[in-house]
Amino acid sequence: MIDNASESAAPPPASKAAKHPWRASALAVAAVILVGLNLRMGIASASPLFHDLQEMMGYGTFIASLLPTIPVLCFALAGAATSIVLRRTGLELGIALSLLLLTAGLALRVVDSTWALLAGTVVGMSGLAICNVAMPSFIREHHGNRAASMTAVYTTTMSIGATLASAVSIPLAVQAGSPTAALALWAIPAGLALLAFIPLSIPGQRQVAKQGAHVPAWPLLATRKGMLFTSVFGIQSLLVYTVVSWLPHILISRGLEPAAAGLMLGIVQAVSIPAVMVMLWMASKPSLLRSAFLLTTSCSVLGFTALLLLPVELSLPTSVLIGLGFGVFPLVMLMLSRSGGSAEETTALSTVAQSVGYLIAAIGPFALGLMQGALGSWTAGLVIILGFAVVQLLFCYKLGGLRTEAETHQLIEVDGSAEAERP
Repeated sequence: MIDNASESAAPPPASKAAKHPWRASALAVAAVILVGLNLRMGIASASPLFHDLQEMMGYGTFIASLLPTIPVLCFALAGAATSIVLRRTGLELGIALSLLLLTAGLALRVVDSTWALLAGTVVGMSGLAICNVAMPSFIREHHGNRAASMTAVYTTTMSIGATLASAVSIPLAVQAGSPTAALALWAIPAGLALLAFIPLSIPGQRQVAKQGAHVPAWPLLATRKGMLFTSVFGIQSLLVYTVVSWLPHILISRGLEPAAAGLMLGIVQAVSIPAVMVMLWMASKPSLLRSAFLLTTSCSVLGFTALLLLPVELSLPTSVLIGLGFGVFPLVMLMLSRSGGSAEETTALSTVAQSVGYLIAAIGPFALGLMQGALGSWTAGLVIILGFAVVQLLFCYKLGGLRTEAETHQLIEVDGSAEAERP
């Protein structure tokens, strides 16, 4: 049947993106790379400097525990509003505005005061929160036929950015003459990512996607899938951000030099790069998805056991095991990008998993910092963190057996073809 309304409507003018699809595709790839690089730089660059910042500014245990918790809280609270923001701005423009917040927040931290450090962290991490939720939908919209490979690129560049920031943070502060000046320098790569997104966010340039019906996020918490994604995302984020926030401080308190402690955090991030490749290769084969989850979560359990029991001289193998445990994140992100029957459903699931998940994750850095301040030791807190690593293994076993909509669709197509071939 012919749709008379669409017949009579004048065709929209061809955009430059339509005339040059290769240019739009290249921009979309560059955007994924640049956003991935920035998603952990602002966090990983601060962690090795927390000790110096506290000594320079003189704030107490509460602020010291709050600082590494702010990013996770922003991811939860600002992330919860992402679907509303994206409905009003569109996907590409929403990400561009979030990168503007990130750049401004990181630049504000150049001011040598506690209020600027806190305010800049809140503003910048709120920008990161929107990116965290929006990027699975961006990958689905622009790279739907190669979601696994682009998720690998995205998570690998995230690890590269975090590795670089962790390793050079202290030397950069020495060269800059101030830890706050060193923190502000990370606004430069954030600004570059913003420049890459500007052409994609211009109405005449961006790829116009068919808008589906709004999908409410919160009812998904009542579903098995929503609960599994939220639980796994929350626990893996708790473990990751506790490590990123406190690992250098833990190692320094045990006698390791600050530069070496920062390097250990860099090794954690660097090891996660090949872990991402292996995990996503395994995840590309449905029969190995659960095995991939079990492999990376087992490394996490062993790594936190080593951090609890081994001497600081053996921090290298401990860091390697913890880094291998970071492989949970790309597996969850890949499953998120494949879940849902539309980009709107993917955004809804990503919103609820990340906003509630990051509220769970905020417990880790904040509680561990307070416990160390009260007890004068990391031991009790690390025992609890190890318990979370064991719980993560159990939940990931369940999530690894969950079938996504993409896999269900493939099964339906296969069954349909088989049915058609029957006599």
